[in-house]
Amino acid sequence: MTDPMTAQPPAPAFPPAAARRARRRDRRVYLRSHPLLFALLAATRRRPVVRLGRTVLVHGTDAYREALTKVPLDRTAPGTTGGAAAELTVGGLLFDQDGAEHRNARRALAGGLDTAAQQRIRPHWQAVLATRVPDVAAGELELVALARELAGVTAAALTGAQSCPHRLAHAAAEAAAHAARDHLPGPRRRGPDAAAATVAAAARLAALLPDAPDARDAMVAVAAVNTTVAALPRAVAWCADAGLWPTVSEATAPGLAAELLRLTAPSPLLPRVAAADTTLAGHPVRAGDRLVLVARHAARAHRRSPAEDPAATQAVFGAGPHACPGAGLARTLLADLLLGLAPHRPVVTRARVDRRSALPGYAELTVRRGRS
Repeated sequence: MTDPMTAQPPAPAFPPAAARRARRRDRRVYLRSHPLLFALLAATRRRPVVRLGRTVLVHGTDAYREALTKVPLDRTAPGTTGGAAAELTVGGLLFDQDGAEHRNARRALAGGLDTAAQQRIRPHWQAVLATRVPDVAAGELELVALARELAGVTAAALTGAQSCPHRLAHAAAEAAAHAARDHLPGPRRRGPDAAAATVAAAARLAALLPDAPDARDAMVAVAAVNTTVAALPRAVAWCADAGLWPTVSEATAPGLAAELLRLTAPSPLLPRVAAADTTLAGHPVRAGDRLVLVARHAARAHRRSPAEDPAATQAVFGAGPHACPGAGLARTLLADLLLGLAPHRPVVTRARVDRRSALPGYAELTVRRGRS
């Protein structure tokens, strides 16, 4: 039976030439947010696996999947997703668990993100869209602010938080930005001030969650807010620049949303650490080696031609037991946003890259109504 959380809607067909302008704008998001890191990744992307000292860069789709499904991983190592999650909570999260504990936690979380849950949560973001999208017809619409509002109401619905969605979204973004400084490859902060800043950001987020919150609430809020705020504006900019609005309909929106998430790869890297000596795509890996899984390249988002391999489309959400259970929710939210905007044919008027956020994205992306 097909897993509804990872099932792939059919990808839309559009000429590669239509995406050139969109690709140029979106590439600037990576290069301006983390210029040295993404320049390095671009220079090594033609090889499926590249070793640089104790760091192993994983670019190939098959090697990426192998790393997530077969390589033993240290789930709590500093500088990994699990390590970052542990900094923000008391641990015991999906990201820092192993074996049966991980499988049970993933099933519990997936149950909160299944089709029934989507139908429960969907009216919350649809109410925001109904209120805010008409602004584009009267003047301009700032997409980052809209994405933050959508993320806030979605995170609140997922966690049961009664706090202001705007405050919840801001706190989750701030907490992720602090943790991400140890999450991405490169120089790391040192000293008590850095640790204190991360703890303070985590405390501000926890204060907005339900009393005695489940540790997963913080993880869900951080993941939902940061991926949403990174993904939605970039997908809308791509759709506008590539002239795809006439193709958006109830029938095509799910497939287009999945393809735009593949093309933009909002979570471009998955930092991991090997827990034991092993091999990866024929290359030796030692315990303690840092694995940088490049989801952007595994998804083939950097190539001109669309990916026909479902594994490439799924790569932006991980693979196997480490696949993101929120994939269906993300695709549905983006599809609803595209459907709301399509009648207005928005065009981008201002775009400014965010150099401080946890994930590559915009600090500002403003659109206005285009020609019908």
